[in-house]
Amino acid sequence: MPQQPIIPSGAGKPLAPYSLGTRAGRTVYVAGTVPVDAEGNTVAVGDVRAQTRHVLETIRRVIEAAGGSLADVAFNQVFLKDYADYAAMNEVYATYFPANPPARYCIKAELVRPEFLIEIAATAYLGE
Repeated sequence: MPQQPIIPSGAGKPLAPYSLGTRAGRTVYVAGTVPVDAEGNTVAVGDVRAQTRHVLETIRRVIEAAGGSLADVAFNQVFLKDYADYAAMNEVYATYFPANPPARYCIKAELVRPEFLIEIAATAYLGE
C-alpha cells in the first residue's frame, strides 16, 4: 500500500526529517505535533492551554488535508512536560473531542525544546 505524505497548506517545515502526516490506505498518522508556527517559532510560551489549542488545530488541519475530520481520530498520544498542566490541557482537549473521545494515553516527557509544554501525535481512520 503506497503512503502519501500529508502537508496542509500554510504549514511550517517540520523540525526534523519527517512528514506532518502520512496517509496509508484509510489510516492517517499525524506526527508528534508541537506548538510551533509556520516559521518554526514556539507559540504561547508558558501557556499550556494556548499550546494545546495550537497543537490540536495543527492536527485538525493535517487530518482535514487527508480528507477527514477530528471525529475520525481513533487514538492520541499526549506528552506533557509537567503533570501540573494536566487539568488545563484536558480543559482544552475536551473542547476538540466533546463526544466519543478517542482512546489516548498521556505521559510526562522531556520535549525537544524546553519551552514546549505539550506534544500530541494522532491516528485517524477515515472509514469505508
